[in-house]
Order: sequence, then structure tokens, then C-alpha cells
Amino acid sequence: MAEVAAILLFIFAIFIFFLLVSTIKIIKQYERGIRFTLGKYSGIMEPGLNIIIPVIHSYARVDVRIKAVDVPEQIGITKDNISVGINAVIYYKVSDASRAILEVEHFNYAVSQLAQTTMRNVVGEVELDELLSSRDRISARIREVVDEATDPWGIKVDAVELKDITLPENMKRTLAKQAEAERERRAVIIKAEGEVIAAKNMAKAAEILTTNPGALHLRTLQTLNDVASDQSNTIIFAVPLEVLRSFETFNKNFNKEADSIKPVPPAQLKE
Repeated sequence: MAEVAAILLFIFAIFIFFLLVSTIKIIKQYERGIRFTLGKYSGIMEPGLNIIIPVIHSYARVDVRIKAVDVPEQIGITKDNISVGINAVIYYKVSDASRAILEVEHFNYAVSQLAQTTMRNVVGEVELDELLSSRDRISARIREVVDEATDPWGIKVDAVELKDITLPENMKRTLAKQAEAERERRAVIIKAEGEVIAAKNMAKAAEILTTNPGALHLRTLQTLNDVASDQSNTIIFAVPLEVLRSFETFNKNFNKEADSIKPVPPAQLKE
């Protein structure tokens, strides 16, 4: 009898031990517990040690840390009827643990599906150029829509970041041609503006040279000095027409004076 009593006492002690273990629940700092009493919501279990009564109580854990969910690539059609692929990352956290459990089933899956649908809808509201140039504004619009829709679920959306925008190959070639044409247009405009500035400067330089008679000769001598620094160069000296005309006039006058002088006969030179 004593042995049987000892065995029963041992079994009872083990039962009590497991009963106490199943009664004590520890909630971590980054978690919240949702307690149900006979299936009815009865409160939030804060981090630390919590007591629940088996059979009567049940609970569910909710992670309240910020979650980063990779939204799979979605194929959308822009406002100007161009098919694009777009994927993103959505950052959200549970702001109300009770509503995240009571209002929606599997809130992680629900947020991901809502983000995918919202991305396709927002892409359909904008044109391709706006989608490529205003990614921050598009991301903010997606975040606003998802946050408003998930607010009744106790979900707070912190940010939505567009990761990549995939274009068809023919559209990539078209955009490359457009960018090339735009660069050529800018190059032509810049070159024309440079020619205008150069022409204005040349006009000013010509005006200065014409108002100062010796300036042109000094400029010519300076150019000859620069060219003569290399002995392999052949210099062709350019003389202004005014100088040539002065030499021609001088030559004619000299010839006239030479013709007017009569030579002295040798007989007179002897006398």
C-alpha cells in the first residue's frame, strides 16, 4: 500500500508540475498576447509573466515589431497604355494587437495582397514619364492608400519603397533614342550659343584693332612669335593691303624721281 501511495503521489506531483507550467506564459518585450476567456476576447497580455487557466483561457501572440514585406512584381498598365513591371517593399507594424487578430485573418497575408492591388491601381493612374521621374510621390501615394485601408485592422504602414520598374525591351530602345535625341538637341543649342558669344567677342576685338592702328601689327608680330617657336614650321607672312599699297606708291614716286634726274656727261665730269 505504501508503494502504491508513493507512486500515486509522484504521478500527482508530475501532474501539478505540468499544470503549473501550462498556466505560466511569458510574453517577450516585442510581443503582445491576446487573451480569450471561453472563446471571448478578455484583454491584452503585456510583456512579462502572465497566468492563464487551462481549458478556460487561450491566447495568441502578436509581434509588434516593424516588418519588411517584399511585394512580388506586379504587371500594371500606365495611363498612357504602357505595360510595366513594378515591385516594392512595404514597412508596417501592428499598432493595435487586438484588432490585428479580431478584425482580419492572417494580417500579414492581407497586407501583402492589399499592397499588390494598390500598386497596380496607382500605376494605372499615372503616365510612364511621371512613374519614372516621381517615384517618391508614387511610393507616398501607395503608402497613403494602404495605410488608410489597414487602419481598421490595427496596422500602421510606415513606408513603401519602389525597388524596381521593369520596361519592355522595345520601350527601353525607344527611351534610349529619345534620350540621345535630347542630348543632341542640347549639344546643338550649346554650340550655337558658343558661336554667338565667340562672334560678339571677335566683333569687339575687331573694333579695338581698327581703332588702334598699331594694335593689328602687334597682334601680327605676336602670332609670328608663337608660330616661330617651332623651327619646323613654315611662316607665310600676311601683309595688309594698305601696306602693299603704300609700298606701291613709294615705288612709283621713287621711279619718277629717278627718271627726272639727268645723268652728267663724262666730259663734264672730267672738267
